[in-house]
Amino acid sequence: MTESLLRVCRSCARYTFRAECPEGHGPTRTPHPARFNPGDRYGKYRRMLRATMGSTAGDQ
Repeated sequence: MTESLLRVCRSCARYTFRAECPEGHGPTRTPHPARFNPGDRYGKYRRMLRATMGSTAGDQ
């Protein structure tokens, strides 16, 4: 599976194709959510974490 080319900076929310923010804010991440897999063994725990930490827990 190929990795997405489009990336977004965590701190300034600027979109780029680079692994680092062009403004120097640090590393970037893919803006797309993970693909759904019904056989995911850890999905239950991620949903529990998101429920306890709030909606921003999965944004990092």
